[in-house]
Amino acid sequence: MRILLFLLTNIAVLIVVGTVWRLLGFDSFLDANGMGLDFNSLLVFCALFGMGGSLFSLFISKWMAKRGTGTRIIDTPSNRDEEWLVQTVRQLADNAGIGMPEVGIFPSDAPNAFATGWNRNNALVSVSSGMLRSFKPDEVRAVMAHEIGHVANGDMITLSLIQGVVNTFVFFFARVIGHTIDR
Repeated sequence: MRILLFLLTNIAVLIVVGTVWRLLGFDSFLDANGMGLDFNSLLVFCALFGMGGSLFSLFISKWMAKRGTGTRIIDTPSNRDEEWLVQTVRQLADNAGIGMPEVGIFPSDAPNAFATGWNRNNALVSVSSGMLRSFKPDEVRAVMAHEIGHVANGDMITLSLIQGVVNTFVFFFARVIGHTIDR
């Protein structure tokens, strides 16, 4: 439902921007000066690529995060710390009413953690080996609760949709400016 509402909002924003563009006379000014851009088509084209690229990134975010950080997924815990981490994430996910995310550890001395995934029931939470070494268990639990909160709230979806809007307008204005400079 959130995606549908956001897409409808984006369409409304595109209509408003197109209308304001016309009301302010930018399209006729540029046409009169030989610019010859079809702004409506350009806006739709940019929206398709801006939103499409953002949604594609969202759908491959787990794969990219695993590869980019070297995250090792804990399928079967091999020691007490891993068992504790998986149990902690399971309990937090149950409390949040979401599916059990994949749990991983990535090699880094810096204390860090992240969550990613395209929906609440297909996520990944990962913690750095440095954080597991240097934080107390209740501190690690607090960080994991924070990450589970991102998953439960659908923050990755929201940020991807916002990025799609930003992409759309960056593409649009970059093309208009580039076209103007080329003339």
